[in-house]
Amino acid sequence: MFVIGSHLSISKGYLYMGQEASSIGANTFQFFSRNPRGGQVRAFDEADMKALVAYMEEHNFGRLLAHAPYTLNACAAKPDLREFAKNSMREDLERMEYIPGNMYNFHPGSHVKQGMDQGIEYIIDCLNEVMFPGMKTTVLLEAMAGKGTEVGSKFEELARIIDGVKLKEYLGVCVDTCHIHEGGYDIVNNLEGVLDEFDSIVGIDRLHAIHLNDSKNPIGAHKDRHEKIGEGHIGIDAIARIVTHPKLTNLPFYLETPNELDGYAKEIAMLRSIVDNA
Repeated sequence: MFVIGSHLSISKGYLYMGQEASSIGANTFQFFSRNPRGGQVRAFDEADMKALVAYMEEHNFGRLLAHAPYTLNACAAKPDLREFAKNSMREDLERMEYIPGNMYNFHPGSHVKQGMDQGIEYIIDCLNEVMFPGMKTTVLLEAMAGKGTEVGSKFEELARIIDGVKLKEYLGVCVDTCHIHEGGYDIVNNLEGVLDEFDSIVGIDRLHAIHLNDSKNPIGAHKDRHEKIGEGHIGIDAIARIVTHPKLTNLPFYLETPNELDGYAKEIAMLRSIVDNA
């Protein structure tokens, strides 16, 4: 089953997001766990979450992806910001237990001139504090574009974080096509080589999700500028190779392109057509 969805707003509730996903031809979706630019969280509503779980089962949805806010920086220089990251992630993961079997994605963070080693150490410390035995959610490190002092733009950095986490059986990676393209990985001309490199460094079994985006910038730009599918420097031919690659077809794809719902619907239909005709 080809699993494809887009980024939806949680403002109207969990069940509403499921219904909205269906309306645009999606069979999964991504949502921010809380205000992406702040940290305020929606009031807890167990009944609404259970209604979403039932809806997903009824409509044969793939795994959902909750996205931590952009303000979360697990390797910030200031202790209070690191504490905010831990508290937010801990609460988010506790809530995710009510929609079990899904995923929680976060940007590893920016070390803000403390150095990569210190940044990675702080991220490991955060994960070791917030993850717990028996959890029903897979936590994903997102591969980044490498702007500023971002951690996670190189596969080796992701592998180092995973190696340091005690409960690594609950840990995986989300690859963003725009990010790794702008991070310097040639997914346009050498997708197979990039996947082999990921497998040798991180392990392909750690890859649980794909953020499917085109890029406004050429390879290696390190700027993180998403573009609509087929309208950027990655291009529709390379995107088609990604969604039909045998090592990736079992993964859910989540669109983060600069679109409204009608734009997402068109992209989903186009990508389904590519997969169906492959």
